[in-house]
Amino acid sequence: MDNDKHMLNNEMQLSFRAISANESFARTVAAAFVTGLNPTISEIMEIKTAVSEAVTNAIIHGYENKGLDEFVHLNCRLNGRELYIEVVDNGIGIQDIAQAMEPLYTSKPEQERSGMGFAVMENFMDYIHVTSAPGQGTTVVMMKKLPE
Repeated sequence: MDNDKHMLNNEMQLSFRAISANESFARTVAAAFVTGLNPTISEIMEIKTAVSEAVTNAIIHGYENKGLDEFVHLNCRLNGRELYIEVVDNGIGIQDIAQAMEPLYTSKPEQERSGMGFAVMENFMDYIHVTSAPGQGTTVVMMKKLPE
């Protein structure tokens, strides 16, 4: 029983180079972090997809795919059955967060980006909050409640 108590209040931090090869690593780590709560396959896929979108945004938009010397930071925390995921970059930042979060908006149309990253995160998570400042990076905080 004591192990369960610790599982319900746990956290981890991970930093990795801002290269696309690390996107799948980040999503796997986030999914593994919640396995002790016995999430459904659907919940795991939703978490992995939301993390994938946030990390991809950091790499492609935050660091403009030039992240060999830059890092993305993934922080996960369990508070009871609420999973909090924070994806942080120190990249170029977002000029207009509201516009960036509009479905189909992309700042990189020449790269054939769909502009659905934030919409996907909002759809799969219970809460999302984005803070950003030009030249100072972006922080995406997401929360998902895992039912008993």
